[in-house]
Amino acid sequence: MTGRVWLVTGANRGLGRAIAEAAARAGDQVLATTRREGTTPRIPGVVEHVLDVRDRDGTLAAVERARVEFGRLDILLNNAGFGVVGAVEEVDEQLVRDALETNVLGPWWLVQAALPVMREQGSGHVVQISTVGAAGTMPLFGLYNASKWALEGMSEALAQEVADQGIRVSIVEPGSIDTEWAIGSMRFAATSPAYDATRERVLGTPQLEWETTGTGGGTPPEVIAAAVLAHVDDPRDERLRLLVGDDAAGAVVAALEGRRADYSRDPAFVAAERAVRGEE
Repeated sequence: MTGRVWLVTGANRGLGRAIAEAAARAGDQVLATTRREGTTPRIPGVVEHVLDVRDRDGTLAAVERARVEFGRLDILLNNAGFGVVGAVEEVDEQLVRDALETNVLGPWWLVQAALPVMREQGSGHVVQISTVGAAGTMPLFGLYNASKWALEGMSEALAQEVADQGIRVSIVEPGSIDTEWAIGSMRFAATSPAYDATRERVLGTPQLEWETTGTGGGTPPEVIAAAVLAHVDDPRDERLRLLVGDDAAGAVVAALEGRRADYSRDPAFVAAERAVRGEE
């Protein structure tokens, strides 16, 4: 065995698959998880492991397999997840629970299982695949954004907790990616006529025709994967958040400007900001 050992979830398609392939071609070993057997890349260096990240015992078993089979675990990349489209009022409870279990609890369980392994070997890297939607939000994506906000809140605290243990944490915030994620990995709420105008404004149609006719669009996943590997490879790149994709930076700027505009209406915020900058 040569190179590092990765555990990549959701490696059957899209960004997860692209990262698994890129890591393997760079000489690393990849335990690539999927919910359906026989769907991960069949190339040297990639070992398939069937896992539903909503199964806590399954996540523990995946990390244990990486440790036993490869002798270590260098990079845990939590990619498995799905999106939710629907107004806050429209989305039903089970859909929200499924999203939180997949997008938040799964990564949490995998992190809990991986940290002792990384701590014992004195190094490791946790990479969380998030979204620019964790910097802001937009109508009809509120519950999806909520799951990624939770992931980022957990990960930002985690980065500070394990920094002195030789463990690095990164949050990847992609913009639009040219994959089937926007179709195959998206769940849709039952629609209410009350939000027809909102869907027309945001999605260009009052119906969720996107479910069957949409396409990915955006930056090719191979480009995103290359950026992620370059970040992982560079110990000098100490960024917590990594923006990737052609439209990622613009989306985050717009979100932060909107938030700043709100805060700036509070005189106490303006005064505190000036004090921090040494302007007073």
